[in-house]
Amino acid sequence: MADEQKLIDHLFRHQHGRMVSILTRIFGLQHLEIIEDAVQDTFIKAIAAWRSGPPENPEAWLTLAAKNRTIDLFRKLKSDKERNELFERGTTSLALNEMFLDHEIADSQLRMIYTACHPLLDPRDQIAFALKTVAGFSQKEIASALLLKDETIKKRLTRARLAIKEKSISFEIPLGDQLKERTNRVLEVIYLLFNEGFHSAKKDMIVRKELCGEAMRLSKMMIDNPITCNPDVQALFALMCFHSARLDSKINDANEIIDLRLQDRSLWYFPLIVMGNDMMYKAVESEQFSAYHYEAAIACEHLKARTFDQTDWGSILAWYEQLQIIAPSPFNLLNMAVVELQLGEYEAAKRRLDTIDIESLGQRVYLYHGCVAQYHHKTGAREAAIREYDQAIKLVVNESEEQYLIKKRSQAMESPNMN
Repeated sequence: MADEQKLIDHLFRHQHGRMVSILTRIFGLQHLEIIEDAVQDTFIKAIAAWRSGPPENPEAWLTLAAKNRTIDLFRKLKSDKERNELFERGTTSLALNEMFLDHEIADSQLRMIYTACHPLLDPRDQIAFALKTVAGFSQKEIASALLLKDETIKKRLTRARLAIKEKSISFEIPLGDQLKERTNRVLEVIYLLFNEGFHSAKKDMIVRKELCGEAMRLSKMMIDNPITCNPDVQALFALMCFHSARLDSKINDANEIIDLRLQDRSLWYFPLIVMGNDMMYKAVESEQFSAYHYEAAIACEHLKARTFDQTDWGSILAWYEQLQIIAPSPFNLLNMAVVELQLGEYEAAKRRLDTIDIESLGQRVYLYHGCVAQYHHKTGAREAAIREYDQAIKLVVNESEEQYLIKKRSQAMESPNMN
């Protein structure tokens, strides 16, 4: 039964957004809550029906169940008898079947994520709403990803649904000037989704591959659609390919973080690197670069190095400097300080760290203390390094990161104190 539940969980992640998007396109955004309940019912039925084993084609089973549930929805929405008969026997039945074709599913999902990022929705609500409707996140998972309380997420989802009804927001992909602005917001959502997979905020899990895959699938849909494809989308997809290529070397079987210096580079997945390179060539054709371009360039530098010692830290620092110009962030400054420590530029790193407003790092502030500890460790101030590691350990939530910091603290304790 554990395997069946695992399969259902996997399919829920991949199918939830598709089903919600298709049914929303059919029935309209005003019925979104009923639609989400219907999709949930479909998976509950799957749990009951698959007790003796899953069907030969689980995805096809779920698709058929969703189609059948569509008819039930019309009845629930008090559609008249004639409308039901048309759906069951007439030409509308053909239209319904066509809605479940792959290209129509992709179009519906794009409509959903663009709707979630509509400017009439509060920006704070957009991301939560997109993660719920497109990626099938639970309320608790959204709270974890956004580092917020469950109750806060509940309010945001309720507010988004209410705004959609009251403001009569359309279920469509915008055109003209609105398209670029909305696309930027969509990419932010996909980027956040990928980051939660690559570096999870969950307590007991540091890597969530299924979220990385979902983010890549959504961005690939945008690339395949001529309306939504642009260099920024291509650069983001390249970035995700580069990061995903290294996932298998990032943690060991015990869910422990492996330091970049010690990672087995033979585990890096070459086909994803090639895919990322191919997409990056397309992304730089316009010569107008976004933050995703520079982040992809940084990730690529790590992949180019055959060993850790061959890493071109100078180029990485230069890319970060360019990134900070167009997209200022305290995390850029923190990463630049890490690079300067690798270059042996300890005082430059310290000056950089002193410019960071640690309050702006939110619940990731432990990363700052870990970096300051590394500075003290490298400059031989053992007691100062241990104090900073203690502070980082106190603030970190993820268990794998906590163990990683404890290990670093032990290494600092074994080092000579030069001060």
